[in-house]
Amino acid sequence: MKTQKIYKILLIASLPMLLASCFTAKEYVRPTSIVSENSFRTDAISKDSLSMAMVSWKELFTDPLLQKYISEGLENNIDNRVALQQIIAAQAYVKQGKASYLPTLNGNAQFSHQEFSENGQYAGVSSLDQYSLGANLSWEADVWGKIRSNKRAFEASYLQTVAAHQAIKTTLVSQIADVYYQLLSLDEQVRITKETIGTREKGLTTTEALKESGYVTEVAVKQTEAQLYTAKAILIDLNEQIHLLENTMAILLGKPSTSIERSTFNAQKITTSLEIGVPALLLSNRPDVIAAESRFVQAFELTNVAKSNFYPTLTLSASGGLQSLEFDNFFNASSLFSSLIGGLTQPIFNGRKIKTQFEVSKAQQEQALLRFKETLLNAGKDVSDSMYSYKSATDKIKIKEKEFNAYNTASSYSQELLNNGLANYLEVLNAQENALNSQLGLVNSQYNQLKYTIALYKALGGGWR
Repeated sequence: MKTQKIYKILLIASLPMLLASCFTAKEYVRPTSIVSENSFRTDAISKDSLSMAMVSWKELFTDPLLQKYISEGLENNIDNRVALQQIIAAQAYVKQGKASYLPTLNGNAQFSHQEFSENGQYAGVSSLDQYSLGANLSWEADVWGKIRSNKRAFEASYLQTVAAHQAIKTTLVSQIADVYYQLLSLDEQVRITKETIGTREKGLTTTEALKESGYVTEVAVKQTEAQLYTAKAILIDLNEQIHLLENTMAILLGKPSTSIERSTFNAQKITTSLEIGVPALLLSNRPDVIAAESRFVQAFELTNVAKSNFYPTLTLSASGGLQSLEFDNFFNASSLFSSLIGGLTQPIFNGRKIKTQFEVSKAQQEQALLRFKETLLNAGKDVSDSMYSYKSATDKIKIKEKEFNAYNTASSYSQELLNNGLANYLEVLNAQENALNSQLGLVNSQYNQLKYTIALYKALGGGWR
């Protein structure tokens, strides 16, 4: 009899291996057509295996103060800290997925007391006490890959949270750098405007003297005075922008509003080569693309889980322990009990719930694939936009430099002609105003070049390393 029981147990235990050949869960394979070599519209820009996204932000941004602010932001920014907690939660689910292969074990201790009626089935017995101490063990065989697919779905969800954290880091690094460079450009514009105000104050004095000499009229004096006020109004606007940007920077750094220490605009140089790499690098560099693929993998594995519900579930359960009617005999060998049950459950009719879940899972998988493709398309657009904008800003700097030199020279010549009574004062005012606007525009173009460098770095997935 004992030999027959052992054979039965071995047969039940070997069933998972006998059914392994019926394994139905599919292995994930990345769609081969998901990335096109034409993902980047870069015209004559060459593409190779290198990408500036692989460069650490510490190497890209060499300003020590900017490096300090980025480090501070990565440590204290609220969104970044929330993302870290989401990673911790996802890690817990991954551990749960790995533990699903293991059997579950529950312990129980029980004492029961019953009072019987005199006319009941236990006639002559007024009461009954029972003591029990035992454990229940159950295990589900992963015949169809349901547990494995669930585990991989948890892992894909974890990768999404990691990618989300990387995306926050990338965005945060680019935002801090952009605000910092914008502050520096405004500082430069403030410096230029203050110099202009000083020059126009002297010009007003000169104009008043020319009026006394009869070279110009009161109209010229008032126009010069109005031009001075225009420059002072520009200075107020610039200082307001600086104040608001400093408050924005403080929020990015996770601290109350405060002034921001910074260096000079002219000292900023980015020497890293603007290499975009091949489109396939977006799959490993850009966090939103990584997250989109992870969502697709999760949907793929959950479809496997939904499909496995059509097939039988093989379970093994065992229980054992001590049971006695008298506590004095509780720890006696005669109080031992045990049981072993093997079960095979096949769903037959369940109100179409399993089929509905499978169809929903397939639809969600297709949605995730489409979102994956959409994310890649947007990523390619971002790279193309940033690259072209950087090139345009670089070309514009050359034009703005020539424009400023022309206006500045015209302003000097017109002032000299006016002093000798050979020019109309309106020409001087126009030349001075054009020179100021051109110089401020030049600074703005130089800032745009830095801004689009940052945008390209972010578009390629840089900043989280």
